[in-house]
Amino acid sequence: MAYMLLVVEKPNDRRTRPAGDGEVRMNQMVAWGENLKARGLLTASESLKSEHEAVRVQVREGRRSLVDGPFAEAKEMIGGFFLLTCDRREEAVAIASECPAACWATIEVREIGPCNE
Repeated sequence: MAYMLLVVEKPNDRRTRPAGDGEVRMNQMVAWGENLKARGLLTASESLKSEHEAVRVQVREGRRSLVDGPFAEAKEMIGGFFLLTCDRREEAVAIASECPAACWATIEVREIGPCNE
């Protein structure tokens, strides 16, 4: 089964953390991802830029609407993801618990599957 681990951060966390902290965190996450890959669990992973560089797109009644970030109503942002292949949900949860980002963000575990269920 495939599971997505979403790294859910507080908005502006990246802009307010101490200098050099971002590089330390990124290095921890890269090393953790390399370990998952070596264990045959990691399918894909990426870090996402902050909400300050994002845009939201909606199409309603044939009209496109764009809203540039940051988003005032946002209480959190997705900072990145890890796509895993695991045997069980409990395994994905255990792996999420090992994620370095769990110390400064929230790791949301989602099984990959149809959205119409």
